[in-house]
Amino acid sequence: MSVARVAVVTSGAGLEHDVDLPLIVDTLRADGLSAEPVVWDTASVTWERFDLAVIRSAWDYVERLDEFLTWADATAGVTRLWNPASVVRWNSDKHYLGELARRGVSVVPTRFLEPGRGITPADFDGADGVVVKPAVSAGALDTARYEPGRHANAARHARMLLDRGRSVMVQPYLPRVDEGERALVFVGGAFSHAIRKDPLLTEPGVIDNDLVPHLGVAPYRPTEAEIGTAVAALAAVPSPVAPLFARVDLVLCNAGEPVVLELELIEPNLFLQLDPEGLGRFAEAVAARAGAPH
Repeated sequence: MSVARVAVVTSGAGLEHDVDLPLIVDTLRADGLSAEPVVWDTASVTWERFDLAVIRSAWDYVERLDEFLTWADATAGVTRLWNPASVVRWNSDKHYLGELARRGVSVVPTRFLEPGRGITPADFDGADGVVVKPAVSAGALDTARYEPGRHANAARHARMLLDRGRSVMVQPYLPRVDEGERALVFVGGAFSHAIRKDPLLTEPGVIDNDLVPHLGVAPYRPTEAEIGTAVAALAAVPSPVAPLFARVDLVLCNAGEPVVLELELIEPNLFLQLDPEGLGRFAEAVAARAGAPH
């Protein structure tokens, strides 16, 4: 019986900084698979020689989105790609939050501003201020929060992005984010583990693209309401099969109920180094897909 070959897809930065990457590769190898980290844009890679390509830390995809989506489509044409190319495309633009909301999922209320349309001060109303960010982004890239009444500053930020042809999201700032963001990790459609992390946008009016994305990370036991909200978000993903992996980022609204901040299906940090059982679940799910018939 031949050994299944798995490409753990990363980037140059991922090779250097993804602490989960060597853990994943070593665990897959210990489970009897032939696994290796592969940078997604390496021209010499023959993707069809792999039985499975699993996207993990392709962290530069946002700056090269069209190229990355073309790569995903091409790779999915010659091997199994997880998560699937159609899911990657859908999840690459945060307009998906509007789709989740229309399907009844509790999300942070989001207004989308599009290039070519006007903006007004009312677009930036929020009792506790607003957060302005591009619809295609990762982490806190080109993102800032603005205190109440700072409409002009928020509008200037939005106009900068719009003038570059980028769609813009405006969300109310939720003060209970100071209690921490919750990140719930799912493997094969089932809840695996969760962490809590400190909020990023602690200084109003500042765009800081050098922010460390995950501060104060600690294991977390989510409430039933949080798991229910995350499950509802995953159920709304337009895919006939559950994602191999998913991370649902939640915050609490002013009423104390969990709402989806982001649904991450492309290259989220799964915090496997903090949960050995989660690492094992991930490896089992990868092995199952690697061994499935084409």
